[in-house]
Amino acid sequence: MDGVQVIVCAAGGREYWLVRTGVGLENARQVASRLLAHQSFSLAVSTGFACALLTVEVGALLVGCDVVLVGAQGSEQSCAIDVPGIERDALLGLVEGAVQSTHIGRFVSTDRIIGSAMEKGKFARTTGAIGLDMESAALAIEAQRAQVPFVIVRAASDLLDENLPLDFNLFLRPTGWLKGITAVLGAPSSLWGLGRLRRQSQAAAKTLTRFFQRYAAAMAIDEAEERSPTDRL
Repeated sequence: MDGVQVIVCAAGGREYWLVRTGVGLENARQVASRLLAHQSFSLAVSTGFACALLTVEVGALLVGCDVVLVGAQGSEQSCAIDVPGIERDALLGLVEGAVQSTHIGRFVSTDRIIGSAMEKGKFARTTGAIGLDMESAALAIEAQRAQVPFVIVRAASDLLDENLPLDFNLFLRPTGWLKGITAVLGAPSSLWGLGRLRRQSQAAAKTLTRFFQRYAAAMAIDEAEERSPTDRL
């Protein structure tokens, strides 16, 4: 659809559209803008991995009701973007019975990867957010423009008190790949860190899979009950 790759799945009479936006605010904005201009939805979900901005275990589910956008130097912070709705309430009802209340809150999005524990701590203190990513603010803006309820459901793949093994921002620039490879080769210990991050990402992926399986099953039950109401004594 208009250059956007979509996987459409059906479960319990509902359709779920899975779309990969790519990394970063601009990629997310472009994909969401094209998609929402051609198709209406009852709920938009920003999902994937996140950096935890509170003390949690690897793979912990983090849910955002609103999101702020912070500029490159961490000094420019937007107003919170919040797009409520009935379908979002239904998802949050399922979440509230499955995760700690502290794991539901605000997210923050940036235009670069935040890799140091010191900088993560700064973002946690200045924004009050529980999770950090690079796409949700752009998705929320487009959802708000299209009047589609919006929620963030992500899993922690890197933690508040740990440093990433290298500067992944190098790989976000077309000319940075060579510098990135050079950095890896120049610091063999970073290979161990990359292996750790891979294992943590796998754990986060399992958390998301389990949650959305439960969500689809719960929505299918609700659909069935609405189609075949039963008398209650």
